[in-house]
Amino acid sequence: MVIFSDLTQLDLTGPYEVFGRLPGLQVLLIAETLHPVKSDHGLVLTPDYCFADSPQLDILFVPGGNGVFEAIQNKNLIEFLQMQAENAEFITSVCTGSLILAAAGLLNGYCATTHWLSINLLKLFDVHIIEERVVIDRNRITGGGVTAGIDFGLSIASKLFGDKVAKEIQLMMEYDPEPPFHSGSPKTAENEIVINAIENRKEIQQQRENIIKEILLFKLHPYPKPLVRQGLQ
Repeated sequence: MVIFSDLTQLDLTGPYEVFGRLPGLQVLLIAETLHPVKSDHGLVLTPDYCFADSPQLDILFVPGGNGVFEAIQNKNLIEFLQMQAENAEFITSVCTGSLILAAAGLLNGYCATTHWLSINLLKLFDVHIIEERVVIDRNRITGGGVTAGIDFGLSIASKLFGDKVAKEIQLMMEYDPEPPFHSGSPKTAENEIVINAIENRKEIQQQRENIIKEILLFKLHPYPKPLVRQGLQ
């Protein structure tokens, strides 16, 4: 699980809770350095490995959050994802983490999803958009916004260990949501709430669109896929 400054902690910790309950699975937090990483609301995370020392991963996971738009401009992070993706069994994300995968060229020609507010940003890449909680296309698995990370984690649990294991994890997590409001999706929220949410984030979303368009000026991708797995043996 790749971490970076200003990630959304629930994007990470939702799937982490599921993965941590799977038999024989070792869950690693990996960052550019071994310095503690602070989430967008201040939760501090401690990396297990840095990019240069990371073992080859079977499941490569990227969360989303405010820090995504710094992350997609981070050459070291992008190259790490590209090199790991060469031999990873699954390449995955939750929320706007899919924008990082897309910026690395790892979703080209695949179906994927992201947070509803950033669907238009993911459309800027060569990605087929499917607006669902979890989208599985071959070995690419992407989840929607924030809380979809739990659905995402359970989907991977089922894929790796079968439905029975995934269902028991869901039961022990007591994942049986009954939200107090039906406003968790733009499809169900009141129109006024949706419009207000979009308007409040209009400026930052425009800035993010500009960043992606600038990246795409570099002929599909600014960071060519490395030919040699330097420092990751």
